[in-house]
Amino acid sequence: MINVLTRQRVAYLAVLLVSFLVVGSCENDVKQVDELFRQKITVEDFKGVTTYMSQSGKMKAKLTAPIMTRFQADTPYVEFPQSLHVDFYNDSSVIESIVDAEYARYNESESKVFLRDSVEVVNILKGDTLRTDELWWDQNTQEFYTDKPVRIYQPDKTIYGKGLKAAQNFSWYNIFNITGVVLTSGDGILQ
Repeated sequence: MINVLTRQRVAYLAVLLVSFLVVGSCENDVKQVDELFRQKITVEDFKGVTTYMSQSGKMKAKLTAPIMTRFQADTPYVEFPQSLHVDFYNDSSVIESIVDAEYARYNESESKVFLRDSVEVVNILKGDTLRTDELWWDQNTQEFYTDKPVRIYQPDKTIYGKGLKAAQNFSWYNIFNITGVVLTSGDGILQ
């Protein structure tokens, strides 16, 4: 009888020991687990891009860029690393303003475009030109804004300031902090 109890205890201890060894050896490599859950970023490159944007059947903008790169990630975005040019049209399909920048990044989920490096916005009808280093364009509100220094060139003056909010067609703008105004004659010469 003692022999049977001892064998049962030994068998029980053996099963218990093997169970601990199996459970203890089931450790995953952290790098492998992270790799399984890491989302892969898909990258698409396009060259010689021309895109038209319309609303209610009317053309609103034409975008051209030498290179466009689209990133499919947690937050998808599109980059224009070698410049961007946009023509904005009014309801009569006439260009009313243009935008140029050396770099742009479009955040799809927010419908916002970040423009930087030699940013220029021109109101074709009024002749006003905005120049700044950084500018945001909110596609939903159809407005530009920045907290960086700005220069607005008008036929008779140049306005310097910091921070701006403006309509996408540049028909109106609000400079938050005007730092100076230089009067010029109609040909751009200082008075």
